[in-house]
Amino acid sequence: MFGVVFVAGFLFGALTPTRDAMQGRHLLQAFMFVVFGVYFTWFWTKGQTLAMRTWHIRVVTRSGLPLTQTQAFIRYLLSWVWLLPALALMAPFKPSGTQSVLLVMGWVWLWALLSRFHPTRQFLHDVAAGTRLVSTQPA
Repeated sequence: MFGVVFVAGFLFGALTPTRDAMQGRHLLQAFMFVVFGVYFTWFWTKGQTLAMRTWHIRVVTRSGLPLTQTQAFIRYLLSWVWLLPALALMAPFKPSGTQSVLLVMGWVWLWALLSRFHPTRQFLHDVAAGTRLVSTQPA
């Protein structure tokens, strides 16, 4: 992901007339949202991202088939539940840096913990998207 972010950020900076880091920040965030969407949608339709290959997991539909582009994109949108609620909660209160980190990490921990209570131990965004993670670990 570092390479994807680096190249996308470089292209954005080279193609837009920005003079400092805060100028065009929201446009950069929207651009990165699209770049991440393309990255994850592309790799999930192939079954796994580069990190998933390292961890020997792949994403498939409930019936074990590869994801379509639509399914992968829906999974991408739903996966933002890992961060957006905590970020939305922070917006009106303007917490300090430490408080922000604690709030986001607490939300991520709670969201991950919820998967332990699901009958198939799947993350809720996978359940909603009709996808699941499976192991590709050699036997």
